[in-house]
Amino acid sequence: MPKPLRMSRRTWVAAWAVLCVAGIATTAVLNAFPAPDPQPDEPVSAECAEYIADIETQLAKAKAKGNDDGVLAFTRTRAGAEDCSDEILGHFSGDR
Repeated sequence: MPKPLRMSRRTWVAAWAVLCVAGIATTAVLNAFPAPDPQPDEPVSAECAEYIADIETQLAKAKAKGNDDGVLAFTRTRAGAEDCSDEILGHFSGDR
């Protein structure tokens, strides 16, 4: 059975240095390109915009009363209304 090839310490260090330089060069090239533009938000329906405005009004009233603990409960349900949960989460996700 043939003996495995032994690599000298100098060869290992050279291979490691080449890999490090390649990684640094690749990182520099990737950082040189600007980030892609964010996708534009889809317009919110008028019904959802009205609902979001109502939530903002209630939040402002709660803040004015000193109840700014971040908890707001809604009991209003609308028959036949479209689901605005994604729009609401998208609107308020940057606040917290």
